[in-house]
Amino acid sequence: MVEFAEHGFAGARISAIASRAGVNEQLISYYFDSKEGLYRTLQQRWRMTSADASRPELPIAEVVASFLRLGVEQRSFARLLVWEGMADGGSDAEEPDAYFTDMVADLRRRQRAGELAVDLDPAYVLLMLFAAALAPTVIPQIARRFTGLAADSPEFQAAYAEQLRRVVERLAN
Repeated sequence: MVEFAEHGFAGARISAIASRAGVNEQLISYYFDSKEGLYRTLQQRWRMTSADASRPELPIAEVVASFLRLGVEQRSFARLLVWEGMADGGSDAEEPDAYFTDMVADLRRRQRAGELAVDLDPAYVLLMLFAAALAPTVIPQIARRFTGLAADSPEFQAAYAEQLRRVVERLAN
């Protein structure tokens, strides 16, 4: 994970991954078929990790706070998203990804339940919430300049989580 997070998919080398893991390269090929297979496995691991953070019974403000915590605790996953974004060719030919379409469907359900104002588009709201949750990891220098606190400090995390909670609660109005 760290190798992909530091270098992106294209820059990560199987030899470096094997070295970090303390195994030989052939073992990675045996278990994952290829670098792409290992990468897909890591993506699947993130999806399982994030499923707990976005349980349907949690209020949306808690879901956002959970993703904020995950971004801090598992910084490599957040960095991986950044690398994916920078490498994105913008192909419209991609098939819909059930992971993301399910998130939009869940927010639509929450909207029907009154957690989100009816005049807001859940897909765009999710994009904004993703950006907000990733901000301390992706642009920590801006967080520090705005607030005077290090983005990975407990003080910043508590204050930022509280502000995000307040903003998300207002989305229902």
